[in-house]
Amino acid sequence: MAELSEIGAIARRSDPDRFLCALFAAPERREALFTLIAFNNELARAREVVSQPMMALIRLQWWRDSLDEMAAGRPARRHEVAGPLHALVTAGVLDAADLQAMVDAREAEAEEIESRGAFESYLRGSAGGFAVAAGRLLGAPPALLPALQSAGACYGLAGVLRTLPLQARQGRNLLPVEMLAEAGAEAEGIAPDASAVVAVARRLAAEALPVLEQARKALRDLPKPAVAAALPLVLARRDLRRIADGADLAQPPGPRGGADRLAVAWAGLRGRV
Repeated sequence: MAELSEIGAIARRSDPDRFLCALFAAPERREALFTLIAFNNELARAREVVSQPMMALIRLQWWRDSLDEMAAGRPARRHEVAGPLHALVTAGVLDAADLQAMVDAREAEAEEIESRGAFESYLRGSAGGFAVAAGRLLGAPPALLPALQSAGACYGLAGVLRTLPLQARQGRNLLPVEMLAEAGAEAEGIAPDASAVVAVARRLAAEALPVLEQARKALRDLPKPAVAAALPLVLARRDLRRIADGADLAQPPGPRGGADRLAVAWAGLRGRV
């Protein structure tokens, strides 16, 4: 394998799951996909690296303004991700509207997410929005973009549930407040091993699995060159099954095991999720 570019190294370091999936894209599209991964990581970090929600919104606004400038053909901002992203947007390889939608979705992370509906909108706009942008980049038929969005949202859900210990450590909570309240979480806080938190997480995982399977069936018609956009579905399916079946949510996620990586590789080589 050729030596990674700077943006490829950022993608591998910041998001090894999606980086692995991107390796099954056509070589001429990988750099663009690496850039999309790095951009998505910048949005995820907006809230993770600050203590005040307002600071997260300011970081997101920086990206919103930057995308506006890209769409207007203005010079790139000096930033390790904004530079490569600017080149792709101005060349028409990535759609600025898709990227703006990803920024908008991340605003939900600045505060607690009150309802399940708002939570689902957040997942569809953030991880689901990434899947749509990746699918469009790789030439997925427009009719299959909704299925990619659903699959991406399920991957996003699995990510939220797997990182509950990290959220608790940061004093954050991404689970719907109304669902936690119904399960009696007021007295237990957001500790990932609290009974109410575990109950909500298992319920969300179990209810997402049929949605994921429906998206998976639709994506059987996805052309092989676009399959890399759907490969996170493979990991989401495995993660959600483990969580629904009783995996320990109090343990922070470690590196992916060989079985997970092999499942992605098998699907990528077959060109079918």
